[in-house]
Amino acid sequence: MDKGRLREHIVKEIDKVTWVPDWGKARISNMVENRPDWCISRQRAWGTPMPLFVHSTTRELHPNTLELIEKVALLIEKSGIDAWFEMDARELLGDDAELYDKINDTMDVWFDSGVTHFCVLQQNKDLYFPADIYFEGSDQHRGWFNSSLTTSVAMYGIAPYKTVLTHGYTVDADGKKLSKSKGNYVALDKLVNQHGADILRLWVASTDYRHEVSISDEIIKRNADAYRRIRNTARFLLANLFDFDPAVDSVHDKELLELDKWALKRSQLLQKEIIEAYDSYQFHIIYQKLHNFCAVDMGSFYLDLIKDRQYTSAKESKARRSCQTAMYHIIRAFTLWLAPILSFTAEEIGRYIPGYNQGSVFTELWYDVWPKIDDVTMEDWDELHLIRDEVNKALEETRQKGEIGSALAAEVTLYADNKVLPKLTRLGEELRFLLITSDAAVHPMNSAPTGITPTAFGVAIEVSASSHEKCARCWHRRPDVGQNTQYPELCLRCVGNISGQEEMRQFI
Repeated sequence: MDKGRLREHIVKEIDKVTWVPDWGKARISNMVENRPDWCISRQRAWGTPMPLFVHSTTRELHPNTLELIEKVALLIEKSGIDAWFEMDARELLGDDAELYDKINDTMDVWFDSGVTHFCVLQQNKDLYFPADIYFEGSDQHRGWFNSSLTTSVAMYGIAPYKTVLTHGYTVDADGKKLSKSKGNYVALDKLVNQHGADILRLWVASTDYRHEVSISDEIIKRNADAYRRIRNTARFLLANLFDFDPAVDSVHDKELLELDKWALKRSQLLQKEIIEAYDSYQFHIIYQKLHNFCAVDMGSFYLDLIKDRQYTSAKESKARRSCQTAMYHIIRAFTLWLAPILSFTAEEIGRYIPGYNQGSVFTELWYDVWPKIDDVTMEDWDELHLIRDEVNKALEETRQKGEIGSALAAEVTLYADNKVLPKLTRLGEELRFLLITSDAAVHPMNSAPTGITPTAFGVAIEVSASSHEKCARCWHRRPDVGQNTQYPELCLRCVGNISGQEEMRQFI
């Protein structure tokens, strides 16, 4: 190890490698600095032969060793690995066979695996050396990571990898090592047949591999639930793009409704975070962000709010096309976020995106055809999101009392402090669409009735049951239901939407 300062060169190369987690650097450095010389021969009944002849007296290698190794390699290529062990030394050495001993030792398996950088990477023109990354368990700092590094530095003077990622061992839900005899072994082929390969891939991504990785039927079921949420988000987006042609129907950046701008900006910011997590191999962070995006940003907020506009606005209205424009960009980006993890699902989604002609999602780079959004205040919308959550709690309390059925059976009055008041009043008539109630009003906090307690977000909430008739089309309870004799069951907003009088929306 110290001949030709090999150990010193290896230590220097360790500094040039990215170690994930970073403690891997100290671990392998200590092993290299303290390891003895490496004996690469083994006395095994099987293994890769060491085709050497040594002099019976001097123990020197045969002077034609390199030529003999090449001959043996050709023989093994033709007749198999046992050809060396079965052959007579005279076949290669002739009379010299009397002076030389044939070595029947085998190669250390770590030397075998350690030279894959030569046997695999250097022999295939489509592969690259050094490798981008090596993956293995924590025991491989003593094994494959170490032998690969040693042989590569000895042969080429550089490390065989740019990054080394170490993961923990797989254990059951109780932290015990998987074992067939203990009955805690999970058959992966059974899981794939039962749940699909993508759910197994999602499980891998959801774990923090820096520690021991737990697997059980219950854990897989939880991942299956998360997968369904992700898949259902994609289904909703695609279903609402059924009549959307991005080349014809897209709304210009400046004309998008503000909620749609928020959704697009949120997606752009999330994409940046996801790319950073991929670049640093933090797959569990990606899983968390994707799940939160589907459950919170999309499921409980954006997609919930646009249903009214998507289903009740005129087909060609700017309000409807605006949210379709946003959904189109989101599903294009969303599919690529999923692709490295949920590969089969991403490919399936790609086949249904309108106007998609890329062939395969795996031929694409990260989505970069975003609308330019620079006139939406994300903090304000995040605050509106929190206020809506508080209103939902108040609505649920009223529902539990039996005073209302759905939220659309309610009217809400908000009393806001000076900080929040202008953010709510600017929404005007569209405040009710934010709260998904039949009516909504906002007043200064100092006008709130006695006994109404403000929330932590600067609003006090008053909920009452609506006394108006329910529109048969949008389900909002409005005072103008029945005012149109041609459509006596509809509110005037719906009458206008089906009569070609486009409803004007600015925010939601």
